[in-house]
Amino acid sequence: MDTNKIKDLKERILQLKKEKNAVLLAHYYQENDIQDIADYVGDSLGLSQEAMKVDADIILFAGVHFMAETAKILNPNKKVILPDLNAGCSLAESCPPDLFKNFIDQHPDHTVITYVNCSAEVKALTDIVVTSANAVKIVESIPKDKPIIFAPDKNLGKYVMSKTGRDMLLWDGSCVVHEAFSLDKLIELHKQHPDAKIIAHPESETHILATASYIGSTSGMIDYVKNNPNNKFIVATEFGILHKMQQEVPDKILIPAPAKEDNTCACSECGYMKMNTLQKVYDCLVNESPEVHVAEDIIQKALIPIERMLELSK
Repeated sequence: MDTNKIKDLKERILQLKKEKNAVLLAHYYQENDIQDIADYVGDSLGLSQEAMKVDADIILFAGVHFMAETAKILNPNKKVILPDLNAGCSLAESCPPDLFKNFIDQHPDHTVITYVNCSAEVKALTDIVVTSANAVKIVESIPKDKPIIFAPDKNLGKYVMSKTGRDMLLWDGSCVVHEAFSLDKLIELHKQHPDAKIIAHPESETHILATASYIGSTSGMIDYVKNNPNNKFIVATEFGILHKMQQEVPDKILIPAPAKEDNTCACSECGYMKMNTLQKVYDCLVNESPEVHVAEDIIQKALIPIERMLELSK
């Protein structure tokens, strides 16, 4: 898309937001042009917290389906729209609700903790929801004699176990984006940039996390880069984070961690996140669709573990 077309679309979207009293929430992994016109850009925890404060008739969620569902659960009387209903999540899809319910039934008396990257139906089966930013804190708040089921991300679960010393029963799920990093290529890249600090998202595999100077959520990684005196960082998470991160530290050098497979950027990108485009954002706002719906009984059940998370995250 040429520069003039992009500028025109951005202006139209900004105008429509005013006319329709709409707010645009965007995840860090969205394309740069969408992030630039969003009212708020953040990670899953920040977006959940922001969704609760929204004073608008329409929430346009530039992210993936489970994120828009969470916004709808927190704002059942508002219209929540998503630029592309097919923008899913490999991690959420790795935990089908019926199979997860069977898993829970086979392990009674466990506290069920699920990472926010799951469907509304899975949240409805949960005692408490967590994000990568607060998972360690929340697990530490559970009495030590209480057994825990942790789903759906086994990599995040292993990381939380290593930080808390808790022995949790892990669901066997993972994110294809965060399992796409190549250890061999990362080591080679670090040899080329020995002065760079490696930072990683806890959804990454254990051998990638072992190389990192810092492990944290997307917002945590941005804060770390801002506050650390080092001038160069290798960033092991989805490539989209580099846009906001570079705006925060314009004088620092940010290098995306290399993927196992060569692709357009030789980094790791989420195809689902990139399904949302500036054109789709505009069309979505014009038509006020596709709209995200969550059944009333699911909203009532899923709201409880989300509110517990938000209370513990204050």
